[in-house]
Amino acid sequence: MGGIALLARQQGHQVTGSDENIYPPMSHQLHEQGIELFEGYDPKDLVSIKPDQIIVGNAMKRGMPIIEHLLNEGLPYTSGPLWLAEHILQNRWVIAVSGTHGKTTTTSLLTWILEFCGANPSFLIGGIPENFGISARLTDSSFFVIEADEYDSAFFDKRSKFIHYRPRTLIINNLEFDHADIFENLADIKKQFHHLIRTIPGNGLIITPKDETVISEVIAKGCWTPVVNFSLKQDAEWTAKTITPDGSHFEVYKNQQKQAEIKWDLLGQHNIHNALAACIAAEQIGISVKDSPTAFATFKNVKRRLEIRGQINGITVYDDFAHHPTAIATTLNGLRNKVGKQRIIAVVELGSYTMRTGVHNQQLGGSLREADQVILLTPQGNNGINTITEYLADNMKILPGVDNIISHLLETAKQDDHILIMSNSGFGNIHQKLLTALQTN
Repeated sequence: MGGIALLARQQGHQVTGSDENIYPPMSHQLHEQGIELFEGYDPKDLVSIKPDQIIVGNAMKRGMPIIEHLLNEGLPYTSGPLWLAEHILQNRWVIAVSGTHGKTTTTSLLTWILEFCGANPSFLIGGIPENFGISARLTDSSFFVIEADEYDSAFFDKRSKFIHYRPRTLIINNLEFDHADIFENLADIKKQFHHLIRTIPGNGLIITPKDETVISEVIAKGCWTPVVNFSLKQDAEWTAKTITPDGSHFEVYKNQQKQAEIKWDLLGQHNIHNALAACIAAEQIGISVKDSPTAFATFKNVKRRLEIRGQINGITVYDDFAHHPTAIATTLNGLRNKVGKQRIIAVVELGSYTMRTGVHNQQLGGSLREADQVILLTPQGNNGINTITEYLADNMKILPGVDNIISHLLETAKQDDHILIMSNSGFGNIHQKLLTALQTN
């Protein structure tokens, strides 16, 4: 929604917004772009502003006073995805990046490759890519790169957001169960992806990993578009050969022919996976990976993706946007390959609805096995906390409150430790509080 606000502002509209618990980096970005923010959802804000159009985010529900006021007064409203489709995406070559994990990084990388090679793309990304310093941009280019989320569009439109985007190029990076608040099971998610595939034109392209059973099942439901596969193994059209264990140096191959040698700052096999998908999408619009190694070398990852927030007394503190056990495991694996035997302390907030309610409890313990110590924040209103303990190892503990976690870290952390803080929310500003405490300890 923050990115949509930026696009509307760039079109010349006066834009205001309401949200709860507004936190950086998005709050800073909106302020810098001259977008006024209101804390909370008070109907009086609509009365004072008298908006010509209201774009309703999918966090809004019936029964909320601001929504009831909107409906009772007959105010004009639409969803974010539909507004994008009608006012931004028309007559553009939409390149959509979908999947459970890696959407933001892949979208940012692909956008940077296009930018570096002169395509000047418009984009909408669910984070703030460091190369651009902004999560959305509108240009006169025919190319629009968009992070395509499977979450629903609005309380009045339960279709996935990406149904509205009608991409010509589609990346499906992976597909697992998530968003338990709106999907009953994986089959529900697969149905939405099938509906998305129905919108891809015959002269477009679908890019998927090879031998991903769930994605293959979705494709088998019906596909009218060419499909290109990639894999980290050597049996797909596009593959990669890892040069270094941490994934910072690798080679890209197409049909067993070496295309490029890549050196970059990102870590992990999952990011090489993301890179292959971006290479294929870029090639479809005429940008060869042979021409883009420098784009990779100069790529800066998105904020909150294994972002180093500071180093104090030899202790490194990272911020990572984690929302699913698979994402946690791949991030930890990449960091482990980078730091070797140095200690990793993982601090995890179960921020998403799916994680809070215990849906992934059985997988969570295993996803954290690369960490030497694990601290979980006791979730607010969590129904799954009573069952999670049976899946935790001896090096894992649950602590209530950010202050208690910081106190524990001050007692146990030592030089050369890596504290990886993982959350998809603000986590009570724990990163800065911890750095301050380490500085004064």
